[in-house]
Amino acid sequence: MLELLCPAGSFDALRAAVCNGADAVYLGVEGFNARRGARNFTLQELPEAVRYCHIRGVKVHLTLNTLVGDRELPAAAQTIAAAAKAGVDAFIVQDLGMVELCKQIAPGVALHASTQMSIHSLEGVQKAAEMGLSRVVLARELSAGDIGEICRHSPVEIEVFVHGALCMCYSGQCYMSAVIGRRSGNRGQCAQPCRLPYGYDRFENKYPLSLKDNCLVEHLEALQRAGVVSLKIEGRMKRPEYVATVTRIYREALNEGKIGEEEKQALRTAFSRQGFTQGYYLGRTGPDMFGTHSPERDAKLQLQSARASYENVEPQRVPVRFYAMIRRDEPMQLAVEDDEGRVCKTKGSVPQIGEHRSLSRAELETRLAKTGGTPYICREVQVALDHGLMVSAAEINSLRRDVLTQLSALRGRVEKPEIGKYTEPRHFAGSGAYPKLTVSVLRTEQITKKLRQIKPEILYVPIGEILLHEDFYRSLIRHQAVGAILPRVTRGAGERNELTAQLQKLMNMGIDCVLTGNLGQIHLATQRGFTVAGDFGLNLFNSRAMTVAKSLGLSTATASFEMTLPQIRDLSKPLPVELPAYGRLPLMLTENCLMRNRAGICSCGDGKVKLVDRMGEEFRVVRDGQSCRSVILNGKKLYMLDRMPELSRLGLWALRLSFTTENAAEVDGVLTDWNGGGHFDPGSCTRGLYLRGVE
Repeated sequence: MLELLCPAGSFDALRAAVCNGADAVYLGVEGFNARRGARNFTLQELPEAVRYCHIRGVKVHLTLNTLVGDRELPAAAQTIAAAAKAGVDAFIVQDLGMVELCKQIAPGVALHASTQMSIHSLEGVQKAAEMGLSRVVLARELSAGDIGEICRHSPVEIEVFVHGALCMCYSGQCYMSAVIGRRSGNRGQCAQPCRLPYGYDRFENKYPLSLKDNCLVEHLEALQRAGVVSLKIEGRMKRPEYVATVTRIYREALNEGKIGEEEKQALRTAFSRQGFTQGYYLGRTGPDMFGTHSPERDAKLQLQSARASYENVEPQRVPVRFYAMIRRDEPMQLAVEDDEGRVCKTKGSVPQIGEHRSLSRAELETRLAKTGGTPYICREVQVALDHGLMVSAAEINSLRRDVLTQLSALRGRVEKPEIGKYTEPRHFAGSGAYPKLTVSVLRTEQITKKLRQIKPEILYVPIGEILLHEDFYRSLIRHQAVGAILPRVTRGAGERNELTAQLQKLMNMGIDCVLTGNLGQIHLATQRGFTVAGDFGLNLFNSRAMTVAKSLGLSTATASFEMTLPQIRDLSKPLPVELPAYGRLPLMLTENCLMRNRAGICSCGDGKVKLVDRMGEEFRVVRDGQSCRSVILNGKKLYMLDRMPELSRLGLWALRLSFTTENAAEVDGVLTDWNGGGHFDPGSCTRGLYLRGVE
């Protein structure tokens, strides 16, 4: 049976989920989770929450799915240990360093890869499995075909989101909230800039980034046939009444195989953005997927009904069997057994001889089956009853309550977990030399004569661009080291096969280095003999993550541009580390092509298209490689070239200049600044997050 996994942003939401049929819940504690704005739980409340769930046969998954800084890791270790002692069933993680920390501190607790890990391919799932994760939450952008292919070959469990809010950007790859407002989605503080109005080329009161909520309630059987293990409902920021309504309807759909129009309307009333979408699942991206929220009529009555489903209510959901033995001249014996084989026993008084009437088997069964007000439902009563005896109803009820109380204590008991000792990873200071120069370009015409003369340590170029101009790059690599930038998303067998063929062509050309921010592409490239450099998309935010990056086989790594300069300075560098020092920072990576949604054709490759927000800020739009996926770039350019003395003391191997929308003259101007120090223009440039950091 499919697991129904529901959100619990508060204790009321937890009860709402459990009382309406959740098989498992996911929740967060203070900090270290991607919904820090939710009510969440304290570490003191967590044991009671876990006990409440376990008694009722519900598993608890704890979200630890944010990026964690070095100074926060000791506190994170304490949280992991406390959660393991509380009895949580799994940790949901994003940060590669947190993966290793969980394994060190609580090796007995299952690890699940959060959707924030941006895993969207079979290779990504396999890499997660190699790292010790037992379940992967897939990216929400995947189609039914993508999900089915992954499930057929996955070595671990697969979980998918089936209902709730969709981010415009691939989860884990959104930096918009952080860069423009310091509220990092990767740190659990997303300000939801995708729900704001924008216009194309000029501001309009339109919402090209606001997706409708996902709703796959009519596709649950297909997901089960595909091999999905867990169905996840989004909503830790939502009200308990929302959780109750959506959980109840999805439970009905799972139990009955379908739902009616009344239930579909109830889902819309609970929350929707001008209806729902199945666009990603059906492979139909486009403008029909977008909408904004407006409250539905009749919501008040539905909220009241939903509230009644969990307030002062105890649904009977745990099946039990009773075994009663009533023999002449022996104390009455009663035992109860749950569906996992736990048995609890008790004894009563010696039964009396029935003077006027005797206890019947039917009466005893009826008495024992009265489990209302408890989580238990009687499925069977086995009785050994001598004739002519009498036991009072009060005593039968008392014995029943006794064994069920024992059973609750047993079900809620937490076995003492194995807790490891926290140790700091070995520290590597990094390079003591002046940082080298690396350069990335989007288009071949940005490789100017001056750039070739400067001869950066490595020149990164999109793989598709290299193969469009093979002759040029065959000549260039005689004098310049070139690395191919791999597409940030490689979905399905078709795209994987295309990339594999491209890698072979690349190797035949003599280019043996690639740059990737995608876990799934690391093995794909290393097994073909490539040197693999890690890009910003891996979100390497702490020293443990850097250690993991080295163990994954990366030759170099890019530190997260959400870090401050002191954090980067103190970062352990067991492999060469580079840092973006110039360029338009990528804010979003979207499966929906923004230009095709507007005009019906994709024209975002030239970088001239821009979104404009209500403050007049402009965000350029380009393509991710040769795909029809959009990358939204920051309007202002990151500029640190006037602070080279400061950057040179960070222990970095290299600093990267990233050219996206620049023409040849602009490229040469920046290269001049590299050699001469340059000048910071606050009107067109930004320091990014290096000086101010993120929340």
